[in-house]
Amino acid sequence: QVQLVESGGGLVQVGESLRLSCVASGGIRSISRMGWYRQAPGKPRELVARFASGDVIDYADSAKGRFTISRETEKNAVYLQMNSLKPEDTGVYYCNARLRSGTGYLDYWGQGTQVTVSA
Repeated sequence: QVQLVESGGGLVQVGESLRLSCVASGGIRSISRMGWYRQAPGKPRELVARFASGDVIDYADSAKGRFTISRETEKNAVYLQMNSLKPEDTGVYYCNARLRSGTGYLDYWGQGTQVTVSA
């Protein structure tokens, strides 16, 4: 059973930093992509940053220049360093891993970690 466990959320002030961590476990063989999504209250879930196929990294425009995604492949772990946080960064941050399964893919999600940025 694949599991994604996130940690590192919390309540911070504007301009401060947080580092989110996500570790995937449970018989993982091949990760196609892995990264972070965010869901603000009343809004749909959106991409923040992810490792796409190969070494390609996708960032949301709002994350460019402030957030950095990194990974430890051997640990099936991905991290999100968030600097210069703004109130609009508030939301539940979800880790996602897309795994190859036969000829297709399966998406797995963590339980989410709350990030609140107070003005």
